[in-house]
Amino acid sequence: MSIMSEGEYRYNMLIKRFPSAPEPAFETKDQQEYIWGRRWGCNNDVGRLRMVLMHRPGDELKIVDTSKRLDDIGAFGDPETGWYWRGNTVPPLEAMQKEHDALVAALKAEGVEVVHIERNAMLPGKMKSVYTRDSVIVVDGGAIVTRLGPPIRRGEERAVTQTLVHIGMPILRTIHGAGIMEGGSFAFINPKTAVIGISSRVNEEGTRQVEEVLKVMGVEVIRVHMTGYRLHIDGNFVMIDVDTAIINPTQLPFWFLEKLKQMKIKTIEVHPDDGVSTINCLAVRPGRVIMSNQASKRTLDRLDKEGISVVTIPYENVYLGGGGIHCSTGPLVRDPI
Repeated sequence: MSIMSEGEYRYNMLIKRFPSAPEPAFETKDQQEYIWGRRWGCNNDVGRLRMVLMHRPGDELKIVDTSKRLDDIGAFGDPETGWYWRGNTVPPLEAMQKEHDALVAALKAEGVEVVHIERNAMLPGKMKSVYTRDSVIVVDGGAIVTRLGPPIRRGEERAVTQTLVHIGMPILRTIHGAGIMEGGSFAFINPKTAVIGISSRVNEEGTRQVEEVLKVMGVEVIRVHMTGYRLHIDGNFVMIDVDTAIINPTQLPFWFLEKLKQMKIKTIEVHPDDGVSTINCLAVRPGRVIMSNQASKRTLDRLDKEGISVVTIPYENVYLGGGGIHCSTGPLVRDPI
């Protein structure tokens, strides 16, 4: 039988008097501000946007070579290095930069702080880096760094991670193992419900890892399997107000449309005359969005009727690279709703 020494006794008493404190939780306002300098993250997709991650298109696009045409799939690309560009038009870099600058200006006019990815951390040739949405999913209290699917995009996460560390944002999880996850296929419907679009770019393992983080916060994850080779849910569904979403109903399963009705989410359907980037818009506060000027008058009239105010900017050249305004913005801080 061992006898406690006086030193052990005093140590035990010390630990009892100064115990560990699991509460308050990591995500609470006081803990965030005391330890991390401010409240980080988002628990929704429509609260006032305070900070966003972006990347101005640059030299990484020089990898695109219009002499390498793949006529059978209507694209430019090089299977050996992995880069590809859909469609028949590769716009001048200056045209893409001009549109991106206009988006940055529109965000700043709304009072949003724009954080740019640190270029010195970027791997060469990552020609889709402008689409910052895909590399990070932000939840209440911090970030989940994703793991992108195609080899040409793998590695964008590194520069995003370095940038988040530099600004002092907590990283709650990095998708690892065989999980793949891209932020364009994640959305909050409300603070306690999120949806993940499972596709060729998002698998069940990546979804499970995100779900583990959200479960701690009491957030339910709804899985929606994208049709065919559709990549991300933000091409079909984006929240634009606390109880309103803009959708393409032809590319969402009926059960999900019914689920939205049950949750009392109003849906505004895009019109066939809309440009393909219309849905890919960004809420900067409840009921106010930045949207491509390719939206049809019919959709804009419907949005106005529903009390949604819209700022439109040209963005067709950036969209030619495969993503719109929503794709080009990675929210880091939003007000709770």
